[in-house]
Amino acid sequence: MQMTSSDTDEKQEVVWERWTKKRTFVRGLEGTYGELVNELFSQPRVYSSSDLKWKGGPQNFGKKVINPQSVRIAQSIESHIDVFAPGGRGQKHGHMNSAVFFVLKGKGHDIHDGNRIDWEAGDAMLVENCCVHQHFSDDPEDESIVLIMKAKPLFLFMHLLFQKVVEYPPTEPVPGQENYQPPGSL
Repeated sequence: MQMTSSDTDEKQEVVWERWTKKRTFVRGLEGTYGELVNELFSQPRVYSSSDLKWKGGPQNFGKKVINPQSVRIAQSIESHIDVFAPGGRGQKHGHMNSAVFFVLKGKGHDIHDGNRIDWEAGDAMLVENCCVHQHFSDDPEDESIVLIMKAKPLFLFMHLLFQKVVEYPPTEPVPGQENYQPPGSL
């Protein structure tokens, strides 16, 4: 996701990079067994999210930390960090793969196939396969931060491709949060 900005007072269209940019979901496995093993063992095991830039906005920002496009060691899993501005929300969407949503900070709720599920810091929530869902931050004064882990690359490799955005993320900031920026330390 990426939000464009301008020095003028004109509103700029928000461009949601994750849905428009070509991505690598599964890399080719080429070479000899020995080369593949050596490459795997030579890869770092720690990746700092602070090395990555936040994308998106103005209510939902994200960083893709581990996925086949950016990390050679990960072929079947993906993890990303999402931050919701105080009172913010993300897109309403669905996908074939399940996801684990671990709440690092804040409180909020999800709507899963029309059912409300409340969450707070320390909770782990499951988004089941094929569920249409949306994430909401309920604290009007503080952000919510979540770590999302899923086997999306594996599902795509098995041609379980269905993904759908039902409602795109808001293009306007939460009233009173026009200057919100995600934490620089994360």
